[in-house]
Amino acid sequence: MLPTDLLIHRQNGEEIIPKRLKLDKMTLELAVELIDCFREAVGMTQGVLERQLLELEGDTTDYKVKRGLAYILKSSFCTFEVVSPLEPQMLRERVFALSAKSVSSPQSTQATLSKIADELSHEFEREVLPQQVHDGLYADLNENKILIAFDAPSPEDLLHRYNLSQVQGVFYRASQLSLNAHRNVPGEYKLLFRYLKLFQLMAYIEGDADHGFTITIDGPTSLFNPSTRYGLAIAKMIPALLHVTRWSLSSILQTRDFYTNSWKTGRFTLNSECGLVSHYPPGKPYDSMLEASFADKWDSLKSDWVLEREVDLVPIPGSVMIPDFRLVHPDGRTFLLEIVGYWRPEYLQKKFSQVRRAERDDLILAISERLNLEKAGVKLNDVPARIIWFKDKLLPKAVLAALE
Repeated sequence: MLPTDLLIHRQNGEEIIPKRLKLDKMTLELAVELIDCFREAVGMTQGVLERQLLELEGDTTDYKVKRGLAYILKSSFCTFEVVSPLEPQMLRERVFALSAKSVSSPQSTQATLSKIADELSHEFEREVLPQQVHDGLYADLNENKILIAFDAPSPEDLLHRYNLSQVQGVFYRASQLSLNAHRNVPGEYKLLFRYLKLFQLMAYIEGDADHGFTITIDGPTSLFNPSTRYGLAIAKMIPALLHVTRWSLSSILQTRDFYTNSWKTGRFTLNSECGLVSHYPPGKPYDSMLEASFADKWDSLKSDWVLEREVDLVPIPGSVMIPDFRLVHPDGRTFLLEIVGYWRPEYLQKKFSQVRRAERDDLILAISERLNLEKAGVKLNDVPARIIWFKDKLLPKAVLAALE
């Protein structure tokens, strides 16, 4: 994402409009030029790269766009490392301690470097040259780090990332966000809910799979002093949202007036027709090898019961539960299957709390015998679900027995 000083937004009334680049000939040529600049800088220091970028920037009025594109390339596609035969901090301690004993001059500097080189040669039992001491002194400064690898994106991908970053920057000062995830494939919901949890967003969820969900997220300025820390977490969630097929959101923002330096309210809306492209990977087919193995074994089983993956969502107050599988019989019977093989106490407590609050009589829990439920504070006497115990692998025959 872009830092605040590289964001380009304009305001029309209360509406915030972020800068978005068209993927036309001019912008694609600019992207190619920047990518080539980074590609040619591999093996050079970051300081050299920065100077080349300044030359490319020139005195043009679109310098902020160029800096934004360069920032994305540098932060997302580059690997910089300290390249020095000697540890820089150790060198500085020894050089500074020795140089403090003499008056600063070119002669004394050279004498100091030579003495340190001789001492290190003796200690390491290999030749250390004065020039190596000189070059290693500040090798760990950012400007002296070496660009050792550049995973060049395509020009289109760079522009897509820039446009997404500008939109993400809108949410740095969000005070509230309301998201409507319309009726979608349930697996898309699960991916979204995972990212909400990953970025520790305080969300209240209402709705169901048939009609969709409304997710209300409190922003940073609704709870604390104006800060971008929580807003960054909201911004990081946006690329995950792009994997959901149908959605819309509205947000209330706190922006600072350029002339009066006072805070004022802004608004921003976005929907699934926005044309933004996510760089987050789509959700995995299965959460674990355990689930994948069970599904593979079920496919080879001759049964009238059809196994479906994450196609049902169970709404519970303020949240939602997405069982791993649904089992459907031709006669109309259906059951939900949740595999509990993860051991963390917090996860187990939350999972069984969800099961109790869901109050479903069509739920089957497959629980690993390796889990220490007692230590996690989980009791099964009041769990409204059928329970199957398994050891290393969940066998389809055990689930069939519970179904029948």
